[in-house]
Amino acid sequence: MPRSCTVCTHPESFVINEALILEKQSNRSVAKQYGVDDSAVQRHRQHIPELLVKASQAMEVVEADHLIDQMRGLQQRALGILDKAEEADDLRTALTAIAQARGNLELLAKLQGELQQEGTININTIVTSKAFVKLQSYVVSALSLYPDALETYKATLKELSNGGG
Repeated sequence: MPRSCTVCTHPESFVINEALILEKQSNRSVAKQYGVDDSAVQRHRQHIPELLVKASQAMEVVEADHLIDQMRGLQQRALGILDKAEEADDLRTALTAIAQARGNLELLAKLQGELQQEGTININTIVTSKAFVKLQSYVVSALSLYPDALETYKATLKELSNGGG
Protein backbone atom coordinates (compact mmCIF):
# COMPACT_ATOMS: atom_id res chain seq x y z
CA MET A 1 0.00 0.00 0.00
CA PRO A 2 1.48 3.40 -0.98
CA ARG A 3 2.35 5.87 1.73
CA SER A 4 0.16 8.87 2.35
CA CYS A 5 1.43 12.25 1.23
CA THR A 6 3.05 13.83 4.28
CA VAL A 7 1.91 17.29 3.16
CA CYS A 8 -1.70 16.16 2.68
CA THR A 9 -1.74 14.60 6.14
CA HIS A 10 0.14 17.48 7.78
CA PRO A 11 -1.93 19.25 10.49
CA GLU A 12 -1.41 22.55 8.66
CA SER A 13 -2.03 21.22 5.14
CA PHE A 14 -4.59 23.95 4.51
CA VAL A 15 -2.04 26.68 5.27
CA ILE A 16 0.67 24.86 3.31
CA ASN A 17 -1.61 24.71 0.27
CA GLU A 18 -2.31 28.43 0.59
CA ALA A 19 1.43 29.14 0.77
CA LEU A 20 2.07 27.07 -2.35
CA ILE A 21 -0.86 28.24 -4.43
CA LEU A 22 -1.89 31.69 -3.24
CA GLU A 23 1.44 33.00 -2.04
CA LYS A 24 3.45 31.11 -4.67
CA GLN A 25 6.17 30.25 -2.15
CA SER A 26 8.98 27.95 -3.21
CA ASN A 27 9.07 24.29 -2.26
CA ARG A 28 12.16 24.87 -0.16
CA SER A 29 10.62 27.81 1.71
CA VAL A 30 7.43 25.86 2.50
CA ALA A 31 9.37 22.75 3.48
CA LYS A 32 11.55 24.70 5.89
CA GLN A 33 8.64 26.68 7.36
CA TYR A 34 6.45 23.63 8.05
CA GLY A 35 9.08 21.02 8.81
CA VAL A 36 8.46 18.76 5.83
CA ASP A 37 10.84 17.37 3.25
CA ASP A 38 11.60 19.38 0.11
CA SER A 39 10.81 16.41 -2.12
CA ALA A 40 7.51 15.85 -0.28
CA VAL A 41 6.42 19.39 -1.15
CA GLN A 42 7.49 18.82 -4.74
CA ARG A 43 5.45 15.58 -4.93
CA HIS A 44 2.54 17.32 -3.22
CA ARG A 45 2.42 19.96 -5.97
CA GLN A 46 1.57 17.14 -8.38
CA HIS A 47 -1.69 16.68 -6.45
CA ILE A 48 -2.95 20.11 -7.48
CA PRO A 49 -4.74 18.93 -10.68
CA GLU A 50 -6.45 16.20 -8.63
CA LEU A 51 -7.42 18.82 -6.06
CA LEU A 52 -9.06 20.87 -8.80
CA VAL A 53 -11.20 17.88 -9.77
CA LYS A 54 -12.18 17.31 -6.13
CA ALA A 55 -12.98 21.01 -5.75
CA SER A 56 -15.16 20.90 -8.83
CA GLN A 57 -17.04 17.87 -7.50
CA ALA A 58 -17.52 19.54 -4.12
CA MET A 59 -18.88 22.66 -5.81
CA GLU A 60 -21.35 20.52 -7.78
CA VAL A 61 -22.60 19.08 -4.50
CA VAL A 62 -22.98 22.56 -3.01
CA GLU A 63 -24.83 23.81 -6.10
CA ALA A 64 -27.14 20.77 -6.16
CA ASP A 65 -27.95 21.16 -2.47
CA HIS A 66 -28.72 24.85 -3.05
CA LEU A 67 -31.05 23.97 -5.93
CA ILE A 68 -32.93 21.51 -3.72
CA ASP A 69 -33.25 24.14 -0.99
CA GLN A 70 -34.70 26.58 -3.52
CA MET A 71 -37.23 23.96 -4.64
CA ARG A 72 -38.23 23.37 -1.03
CA GLY A 73 -38.74 27.11 -0.61
CA LEU A 74 -40.96 27.22 -3.69
CA GLN A 75 -42.93 24.28 -2.33
CA GLN A 76 -43.52 26.09 0.96
CA ARG A 77 -44.71 29.18 -0.91
CA ALA A 78 -47.07 27.14 -3.09
CA LEU A 79 -48.55 25.48 -0.01
CA GLY A 80 -48.94 28.89 1.64
CA ILE A 81 -50.84 30.16 -1.39
CA LEU A 82 -52.99 27.02 -1.30
CA ASP A 83 -53.88 27.68 2.35
CA LYS A 84 -54.84 31.30 1.61
CA ALA A 85 -56.88 30.30 -1.45
CA GLU A 86 -58.78 27.70 0.55
CA GLU A 87 -59.49 30.22 3.33
CA ALA A 88 -60.81 32.67 0.73
CA ASP A 89 -62.82 29.87 -0.94
CA ASP A 90 -60.97 30.69 -4.18
CA LEU A 91 -61.12 27.26 -5.82
CA ARG A 92 -59.45 28.31 -9.06
CA THR A 93 -56.34 29.57 -7.23
CA ALA A 94 -56.42 26.57 -4.89
CA LEU A 95 -56.38 24.16 -7.85
CA THR A 96 -53.52 26.10 -9.46
CA ALA A 97 -51.56 25.97 -6.18
CA ILE A 98 -52.22 22.23 -5.89
CA ALA A 99 -50.94 21.69 -9.44
CA GLN A 100 -47.84 23.77 -8.70
CA ALA A 101 -47.17 21.97 -5.42
CA ARG A 102 -47.51 18.61 -7.18
CA GLY A 103 -45.06 19.74 -9.88
CA ASN A 104 -42.64 20.95 -7.22
CA LEU A 105 -42.83 17.61 -5.44
CA GLU A 106 -42.17 15.71 -8.66
CA LEU A 107 -39.16 17.85 -9.51
CA LEU A 108 -37.83 17.69 -5.95
CA ALA A 109 -38.12 13.89 -5.94
CA LYS A 110 -36.42 13.72 -9.33
CA LEU A 111 -33.57 15.97 -8.21
CA GLN A 112 -33.01 13.99 -5.04
CA GLY A 113 -33.23 10.69 -6.89
CA GLU A 114 -30.71 11.77 -9.53
CA LEU A 115 -28.33 12.97 -6.87
CA GLN A 116 -28.53 9.66 -5.06
CA GLN A 117 -28.15 7.71 -8.32
CA GLU A 118 -25.03 9.67 -9.24
CA GLY A 119 -23.56 8.92 -5.82
CA THR A 120 -23.20 12.52 -4.70
CA ILE A 121 -23.27 13.39 -1.04
CA ASN A 122 -25.55 15.92 0.60
CA ILE A 123 -23.53 18.93 1.78
CA ASN A 124 -24.86 18.47 5.33
CA THR A 125 -23.26 15.01 5.36
CA ILE A 126 -19.95 16.50 4.31
CA VAL A 127 -20.07 19.33 6.84
CA THR A 128 -20.65 16.92 9.72
CA SER A 129 -17.93 14.49 8.67
CA LYS A 130 -14.39 14.47 10.03
CA ALA A 131 -13.07 14.54 6.48
CA PHE A 132 -14.62 17.95 5.84
CA VAL A 133 -11.64 19.91 7.15
CA LYS A 134 -9.34 18.05 4.80
CA LEU A 135 -11.77 18.44 1.91
CA GLN A 136 -12.07 22.13 2.64
CA SER A 137 -8.29 22.45 2.42
CA TYR A 138 -8.28 20.75 -0.98
CA VAL A 139 -11.14 22.82 -2.29
CA VAL A 140 -9.73 26.17 -1.20
CA SER A 141 -6.30 25.28 -2.56
CA ALA A 142 -7.69 24.17 -5.87
CA LEU A 143 -10.07 27.10 -6.21
CA SER A 144 -7.35 29.63 -5.48
CA LEU A 145 -6.68 29.65 -9.21
CA TYR A 146 -10.32 30.69 -9.74
CA PRO A 147 -11.00 33.70 -7.46
CA ASP A 148 -14.71 34.02 -8.34
CA ALA A 149 -15.37 30.35 -7.61
CA LEU A 150 -13.35 30.59 -4.39
CA GLU A 151 -15.43 33.55 -3.18
CA THR A 152 -18.65 31.68 -4.00
CA TYR A 153 -17.40 28.64 -2.07
CA LYS A 154 -16.41 30.76 0.94
CA ALA A 155 -19.80 32.53 0.92
CA THR A 156 -21.56 29.17 0.82
CA LEU A 157 -19.52 27.89 3.75
CA LYS A 158 -20.32 31.05 5.69
CA GLU A 159 -24.03 30.60 4.96
CA LEU A 160 -23.86 26.96 6.09
CA SER A 161 -22.04 27.88 9.30
CA ASN A 162 -24.76 30.45 10.02
CA GLY A 163 -27.41 27.76 9.88
CA GLY A 164 -28.32 28.20 6.20
CA GLY A 165 -28.59 25.27 3.77
